[in-house]
Amino acid sequence: MDRSGPVVQLRSAVRAFADTRLPDGRSWAVALSGGADSLALTAVAAGLRPTTALIVDHGLQAGSAAVAATTREQAMQLGCIGAEIIRVSVGTAGGPEAAARVARYRALDEARAGAPVLLAHTLDDQAETVLLGLGRGSGARSMAGMQALDHPWCRPLLGQRRATTEAACAALGLTPWRDPHNADPRFTRVRLRTEVLPLLEDVLGGGVAGALARTAAALREDTEALDAWAAAYDTAADTLETATLATLPTAVRRRVIRGWLLRHGACDLNDGQLRSVDALITEWRGQGGVAVPSPAAAERLFAARRNGFLTLYREPVG
Repeated sequence: MDRSGPVVQLRSAVRAFADTRLPDGRSWAVALSGGADSLALTAVAAGLRPTTALIVDHGLQAGSAAVAATTREQAMQLGCIGAEIIRVSVGTAGGPEAAARVARYRALDEARAGAPVLLAHTLDDQAETVLLGLGRGSGARSMAGMQALDHPWCRPLLGQRRATTEAACAALGLTPWRDPHNADPRFTRVRLRTEVLPLLEDVLGGGVAGALARTAAALREDTEALDAWAAAYDTAADTLETATLATLPTAVRRRVIRGWLLRHGACDLNDGQLRSVDALITEWRGQGGVAVPSPAAAERLFAARRNGFLTLYREPVG
C-alpha cells in the first residue's frame, strides 16, 4: 500500500479513533458511496480490521446500479471481507436531501448486523453542518454538529480535510465516483460548499472551516454537560410540575421539556415549539395548549398547563 502522506494521515486518524473509541478490536462496517471520502476511509479501514462495505443505492440517478456494482468491486479489491449493495426507496418527506438521508441511515442500520458503522464525514462536512444549523436558528444542539461517536455511527475523519481524502485516493490509484448531485446548486449543502464557505474564507482570511469545526466541538461539550444535568429529572411521568421547572436555568429546563415531549410521543421538535411550551411555565397567562409535532397522522398532540402541571392531550385531525 502507498506510504505517502495523506494515506498515512488518514490511517493514523482511523487507528487513533479505533484505539480510543472502539478498543474491543472487533470487525466493523463502512458506509461506502464510491466518493473520495468513503473510498479513502474504506481503504484505510480494511487495512486495520475486518471490514464489510455497505453500499446504498438510492436509485435516484440513471446508472446508479452500475455505480454501485463498480463500488463493490473496488471494496473487494481494497481487502474488505464483504461488500453488500442495498437498494432503497427514497420518499419525499423533508425534501430530497433529508429523505435520502433517512432512507440511507435506515438501510445501514438494518444491514450492519450489530457492527459499528464508519461514516466518512470530514471536517468540511462538519463546517457545513454548523452553517446549516446557524441558518436555521435551531439552537446550540443543531450547531454542535455531528458527533465523532454516536453508536452505531462512527466518524473517524471529522478532523480531516476533504482535500486529504482526495489526495489519498490519488496516491492509492483509486478513481472515486463523482456524484453529480454534489455539484447541483439546487441542494443547500452544495451552495454552502461552493459559494458560502469560499466567500467566508476569502472575507475572513482563511481558516473558517477549522474554526467552525472547533465551534461545533465547544458547543458539543456544553450541550452534553447541560443534557447530563437535565437527565437528572424524571421525564417518564405523565406530567411535570411547573413550580419545580421554574427554578431551573432556562437551558436545563428546556432540555427537560424536550426530553419529556419526545418520551411521550412528540418528534422533530424545533426551537420555536420548545419556547412556546416553556412559556406555559415562565409566561403563564392562562393560554391554551401548544401543538407539537407527532408521527400519528390521525391526531394532533398538544402540551398544556393544568393545575400547576404540564400535561399532554390529543385531538383527532379533521
